[in-house]
Formats: sequence, C-alpha cells, structure tokens
Amino acid sequence: MSERYRTGDRVRTSAVDPEHHTRLPHYARGRVGTVVGQDGVHPLADLRAQGILQPQQVYLVRFPARELFGRGDHHVTLSLWEDYLGDE
Repeated sequence: MSERYRTGDRVRTSAVDPEHHTRLPHYARGRVGTVVGQDGVHPLADLRAQGILQPQQVYLVRFPARELFGRGDHHVTLSLWEDYLGDE
C-alpha cells in the first residue's frame, strides 16, 4: 500500500466536483491542509459504492477553519483517501 504522505506534509485536496458519490466534503475541495497522521487502509468509498473494492491509505488532514470557511480560529481534521490529495 502506498504511503505517499507523511505527518507534517502540506497537501491540497482535489477540486473536482464529481457527479457520483464522494466522501470528500464540498467545503474541503481545493483546500490546503496538513497531514497529521494515518487512519488505516480502506476501500475507496467512491468506488465501493459502485461495487469496486480498491483499498488505499486514508490520512488525517488538519485544516485551519479559515481555509475551509473563511473565518474561525479553530481547526478541522478530516479522514481523506489518498486519491483526494495532491501536493500543495
């Protein structure tokens, strides 16, 4: 299994707005966050909904609330599949 990202890496989420099911929240698309850990290896939910099992690394990515919502002094951590992430 790939472990492309390490704790501390800055990543940008995919900005794609697919027509099918996705576990990447709309408010987090195209946003920059920091990998703070790993959350196991699981089938990609987007493909699993179509009956295709494709396990991949899931990362815990922390975002400043300002990056996601334009305001706030807290952080939000999301579990995101590797396919949702790219280098910043």
